[in-house]
Amino acid sequence: MTNVAVIGAQWGDEGKGKIVDWLSSRADVVVRFQGGHNAGHTLVIDGVEYKLSVLPSGIVRPGKLSVIGNGVVIDPAHLLKEIGVLRSQGAIISPASLLVSDAATLILPVHQAVDAARELLRGEDKIGTTGRGIGPAYEDKVARRAIRFGDLASDSLLTKKLDALVAHHNIWLSAAEHELADANKMKAELLSMRNELLSFTGQSWRCLANAREAKKRILFEGAQGVMLDIDHGTYPFVTSSNTVAGQAATGSGTGPTEIGFVLGITKAYTTRVGSGPFPTEAFDADGDRMGDRGREFGTVTGRKRRCGWFDSVMVRQAGLLSGITGMALTKLDVLDGFKTLKICVGYQIGNNGTVLDYFPSDADGQESCKPVYEEMPGWMDSTYGLRSWDKLPANAIKYVRRVEKLTKLTVALLSTSPERDDTILVKDPFEERQ
Repeated sequence: MTNVAVIGAQWGDEGKGKIVDWLSSRADVVVRFQGGHNAGHTLVIDGVEYKLSVLPSGIVRPGKLSVIGNGVVIDPAHLLKEIGVLRSQGAIISPASLLVSDAATLILPVHQAVDAARELLRGEDKIGTTGRGIGPAYEDKVARRAIRFGDLASDSLLTKKLDALVAHHNIWLSAAEHELADANKMKAELLSMRNELLSFTGQSWRCLANAREAKKRILFEGAQGVMLDIDHGTYPFVTSSNTVAGQAATGSGTGPTEIGFVLGITKAYTTRVGSGPFPTEAFDADGDRMGDRGREFGTVTGRKRRCGWFDSVMVRQAGLLSGITGMALTKLDVLDGFKTLKICVGYQIGNNGTVLDYFPSDADGQESCKPVYEEMPGWMDSTYGLRSWDKLPANAIKYVRRVEKLTKLTVALLSTSPERDDTILVKDPFEERQ
């Protein structure tokens, strides 16, 4: 038995929510370890859609403990709103089923104001943030001026830290001719939520230590994807946290040796939301077809996702960066009916014949990457909802095998619809021995 970390191996939106939910039937504890409510998962269970953005996917499963780790930044008002919506859909959420780390950083209205003002001033050079204050909250964390979940317990500490935070940000907001932040107003809002918020508060590191001692299975759930990692992604068009598997340990309060299997979630094609380089983006009818069939709209923002062909170079690199030990290939059914499929196997740089087998780290290099494709015949039969490997069309199996060979990653799970049980299990990550 081993613990499992689930991460996205592309630019996010790979279908992590469904896979984590599917795996959570085998887990005792589900941990969210980075990001904020800019990330989104849609779970479809018995025909009911649950939209999550900060709560771990295990929260809709009775009898599971969900943990929001110290690596997550949390908008307290949004957290309570999300809890309320899920409760209205029948989910049972209480301090017995949800623990929030007292070391997690709070996202406050001042962070959202700063985020929105910055994007506006960038004009055409905007990063493409969701405007939810994620980046500014992480900045305050690194600058050691953040307000953390546990700080809510002390009126005097909260007042002191809010005054200092507002004094810092109002200098910039004033220069940007933006409405200034009000420390007293933010404090009043926090105090109105304090009792309910603190009822969920605890030490994620202690919780996980107890779970390990009790030999419970732990599932670590990441947000976004490796190519949005603040260090290893398409900088500066990235998120504000580390999204690689190593962050599962840091962002939850456990050691890296406690994570035995890293499952990389990967779409059978590629999508991206917002600005930034995207070598395999398809601007033609093929890209439109992927977007329509895959319902490619952001769970959180509703923004239409950019769509394109599978990029084996990028996924192979993500695998090396995160130590991915198995891949969950999702949305295979979206490729049903394509006469010809393309897979990117390299990047052409300039006109001198240079072909790269990796994704550059510099922005100019990323923008200059032109995909080198190999083509494969598609399949006309439907794969939607299939739950058995031997039911797949022959060309679909060939496509999966080619993806495995090019990425050097074996497929552990294959998803054929948004429904939880429409999943082909090739290798159970929890049964892989450490």
